[in-house]
Amino acid sequence: MKDKKIEIFDTTLRDGAQTEDISFSVEDKLRITEKLDELGIHYIEGGWPGSNPKDIEYFKKVRKVPLENSKIVAFGSTHRPGHKVEDDANIKALLNARAGIVTIVGKTWDFHVKEALRITLEENLDIISASIAYLKRHVGKVFFDAEHFFDGYRDNPEFSMKCLLSAEEAGADCIVLCDTNGGTLPHEIESIIKDVIERLRTPNSELRTKIGIHAHNDSECAVANSLLAVELGASQVQGTINGLGERCGNANLCSILPSLQIKLGFSAISDEQMRRLREVSRFVNEIANIRHFKRQPFVGDSAFAHKGGIHVSAVLKRPETYEHMRPGLVGNSQRVLISDLAGKGNILRKASEFGIKLDPESPQIQDIVRELKDLENQGFQFEGAEASFELLMKKTLGLHKRFFDLIGFRVIIEKRKEKEEPLSEATIMVKVGGHIEHTAATGNGPVNALDNALRKALEKFYPELRDVKLLDYKVRVLTAGKGTFAKVRVLIESGDEERRWGTVGVSENIIEASWQALVDSIEYKLLKA
Repeated sequence: MKDKKIEIFDTTLRDGAQTEDISFSVEDKLRITEKLDELGIHYIEGGWPGSNPKDIEYFKKVRKVPLENSKIVAFGSTHRPGHKVEDDANIKALLNARAGIVTIVGKTWDFHVKEALRITLEENLDIISASIAYLKRHVGKVFFDAEHFFDGYRDNPEFSMKCLLSAEEAGADCIVLCDTNGGTLPHEIESIIKDVIERLRTPNSELRTKIGIHAHNDSECAVANSLLAVELGASQVQGTINGLGERCGNANLCSILPSLQIKLGFSAISDEQMRRLREVSRFVNEIANIRHFKRQPFVGDSAFAHKGGIHVSAVLKRPETYEHMRPGLVGNSQRVLISDLAGKGNILRKASEFGIKLDPESPQIQDIVRELKDLENQGFQFEGAEASFELLMKKTLGLHKRFFDLIGFRVIIEKRKEKEEPLSEATIMVKVGGHIEHTAATGNGPVNALDNALRKALEKFYPELRDVKLLDYKVRVLTAGKGTFAKVRVLIESGDEERRWGTVGVSENIIEASWQALVDSIEYKLLKA
């Protein structure tokens, strides 16, 4: 039934925390927990309390966090060979976490049992059974992660199935089939899950125990494998926000959720919660201190971005001509990009976004298109510099206001000793109204010095510039083969407490290109203020 409720199990705080270059603090994990609860996630795997002090502290503190939708899950492994389950330190740590729900991972690949644990296959079955049965006497629910299940099934299907049956008989509330190495392809997932479900059915064709799926993305199939598993009968899907995880990551819940609910018709979270998906995606990336992936499906900046003039003309009439769904359903929005491929539709759409009233029949539209294409031919790029394009439009339409005039600037770079960093100083003279301001400033490099000098000169007239910060600075060489004589493009991202904006400059001189982008950044701020 397509309206069947699917349980969403998030492991961003455990599997996602194993991503290269990511380290969540306890406070980070608590903040993400609250966001996942707002999104309507059913289960949040908080970590492995037996593995490190940070996760132990998390489980203590998360008990004080009021959650409306989510249940906290503690993760751990089956008890160690040669130890009684009640004496095992890992099992004790799971119970001390007081999460109420536990996910226990156990070996289901005979290769791992023989080579990693160095025990017999029968001993492994006993370990799975004893661990789950003991935990079931002390916690509300136990989920069994069948580690390396698909690899194990390919090598020894009978043993892998015995592992599942041992978990089922011990009382597991859900048996989660794990593609731990991420190498299983969809056609393999389909045939294996069909056999598993057939062998776990009751005589009246119902599953005795819920089935879940936990897919890794090493073959770029984690989302597809997860969706297919649900179509075949799985009722729990495990994954992470933005596909974070070890190696190539886990199944991406930001793609799974809308695919399950909007496209396949299953029930997971409310429509209102679904509209927060992009917000949660960006929040997790910010906490993880990683850049947002522009081309990420559903929630990326480019997911519903249109560049070609024909495309834009069509989506302005009927969005479904070039969009597979309405972006607002996941909290995203349609974007029209400005480039040398732009046509009349692009200009009209951007004018509307900028609050500029522009007659669709106005000849000024073609003036803007010509200016745009000429500048892009010179090397300008406005896709990441929409503030510069807004200024360009207003200049062309006679709507621009000059806030200052440059009389001149000078940048000096001095290196006094071999092992010392160079010193950068900028001197600038500008005219604001009838007043001439002449000042100087140092900086960490020539561009920073020039930026500091310009702000210093203008802040007495425009104090709101104190709120502006330069957030990112990129330089790209445009004319390969010309060495240091090459033309460069400078992209600057600036921001204040309310917004971010991008500006661009192009020149054979990197200081001049930077100056163009800096001036646009400041003029945009003053225009909005």
